[in-house]
Amino acid sequence: MNFASYAACDENSRGRKYDEPSPAHRSNFQRDRDRIIHSAAFRRLEYKTQVFVNHEGDLFRTRLTHSIEVAQIGRSIARALSLNEDLVEAIALAHDLGHTPFGHAGQDALNKCMQKVGGFEHNLQSLRVVDVLEERYADFPGLNLMFETREGILKHCSVKNARNLGQLGERFIDKTQPGLEAQLTNLADEIAYNNHDVDDGLRYGLIDVKQLQDVPLFANQYQKVLKKYPDLNPRRVIHETIRRMVNEMVVDLIETSRASIAQLGIDSIDKVRDHNTALISYSESMQEQTQAMKRFLRESMYHHYRVKRMTAKSTLILTALFEVFMGDFQLLPPQYRQKTSASDSEVDQARVVADYIAGMTDRYALAEHGRLFAPDQPS
Repeated sequence: MNFASYAACDENSRGRKYDEPSPAHRSNFQRDRDRIIHSAAFRRLEYKTQVFVNHEGDLFRTRLTHSIEVAQIGRSIARALSLNEDLVEAIALAHDLGHTPFGHAGQDALNKCMQKVGGFEHNLQSLRVVDVLEERYADFPGLNLMFETREGILKHCSVKNARNLGQLGERFIDKTQPGLEAQLTNLADEIAYNNHDVDDGLRYGLIDVKQLQDVPLFANQYQKVLKKYPDLNPRRVIHETIRRMVNEMVVDLIETSRASIAQLGIDSIDKVRDHNTALISYSESMQEQTQAMKRFLRESMYHHYRVKRMTAKSTLILTALFEVFMGDFQLLPPQYRQKTSASDSEVDQARVVADYIAGMTDRYALAEHGRLFAPDQPS
C-alpha cells in the first residue's frame, strides 16, 4: 500500500528502545502486532470485561472482543486515509492490556488504593505491560515495541508521570499531538464502545429502545430502519440500527479528517505532531451527537443500580486484595513475591501489588478473593 506523506512507516519511525534488526518479510509494525497477539496479557483480555462481570453472560463484550472491534474499525478508517493499517491494528490490540478486572470499576478502585503512592492510570499500565511486565524475549524486557505503537497505547497521561517517560511523554507536557494513527485509534475506540455498550445494555435490559428515542444518533437511524423494514424482528432492527450508527460515525470521521488535513497543508508526520489540536476528528454536528450518546450512557446505563451494585462489589474485592497483599507480601505468588522485599520503598511495593491485581481476569480476582477470605475455599 502507498502511504500518505503524513503516515507513520518504517522509514520515518523513531524506532525501538532496544535496537533489533528489521524483520525479513514483514514490517516493523506487523512485528509489533504479532508480539502483542502472542503476549500473555492479550490472552487475558478474554476474561476481562467492559461494563459487565465476565460470568454474567456469554454474549457481552470482553476486553478482547472490544479490542478486535476497535482494530477492525480502525483499519477501515486508516485505509481510507492512506495511513498505516498495521500500526493502527497494533495500537488497537494493545490499548487495553493494562486494564484491571471488573472494567472501569476496578480501575477506579485500584487508583484509590494507590493514591498515596502515585495512583493508577490504566493507559500507563498498558505501556508498563509492553515495556516491562511481559517476559518473553532473551535480549530485552517487555515486547520492545516501536515508538509509534507505544505512543498510541499511551492515550492519556498525567504531566507528573509524563516527565518520567522521556520523549514519549513530551507531548503531554508540550500539549502537542501524537501521529495520526494514534489519534485515529483513540476515536475508533470511542466508536466501538459507545455503539457496543448500547447493544449490550439493550441485551441486558439496562436501557430500552424508548429511552434511546431521545438520543439523536440512535433515533435517526432507528426510524430509518423501521421505515425501510417495517416487518423486521426487533433484535434485527437493533443490529441494523447499530450497524448504521457505526457507519455514520466512521464516514463522518473520514470525511472531516481528510478535509482538515488538506486545508492545513499537512504533508509530514512532524507537522502532525507539531499541530496543537487533533487532526482526526468528527464534524461539529457529529461531535454533538456523540456527546449526547455519552451523556445518555453515563446517566442511564453506567449509573444503573445493577451496574452500581457490580461496581460496589468490585471495589470491595480489589480493595481487600490490595490491603491484604500490602499487609503481608508472603501471601503473593512466588513470581511476584520475589520482585519485592521489606527493604523496598512503599511505592515500589505497592507497584508490584498493583501489577499483580491489574493483571488478573474477572474470574481470577473472584477466585483469589475466595482463597484469601472464604474459610471453606482452598488456599
